[in-house]
Amino acid sequence: MLTAAGVDRGEGEATMGAQYFGADSENGDRVDDPSEDALFMMMSDLNDSDNTFVAVQPDEDDPAWFTSVAVLDEGGYEIVRRDTTRNEHEVTTAISINVIARDLTVWVATRDFPGRPPRQISTV
Repeated sequence: MLTAAGVDRGEGEATMGAQYFGADSENGDRVDDPSEDALFMMMSDLNDSDNTFVAVQPDEDDPAWFTSVAVLDEGGYEIVRRDTTRNEHEVTTAISINVIARDLTVWVATRDFPGRPPRQISTV
């Protein structure tokens, strides 16, 4: 199995888990450190019966942030973004999974990850 974190080579060989965060869908699919394309594909697989949401959050106990995308009965998607360290809690709706995947990728990129080297801001 190919994931964003590495290749599962079968029994006896260790695979690398998510370095920073993971995306999980209701049907049990998981992608470690998902790209924009991986989020798009996971949302493309959502339906209104047995795979209604995708949740993205850090791989840690009691994560400080999460985001989720859920199918709405009337069509479209509900997007929830929550970050307790920044006092953010936003609920929006959208119809384009392309736009949602891009927005979530940008939002997740600005989150804090324990152990990740600090971002450098250039003033040049």
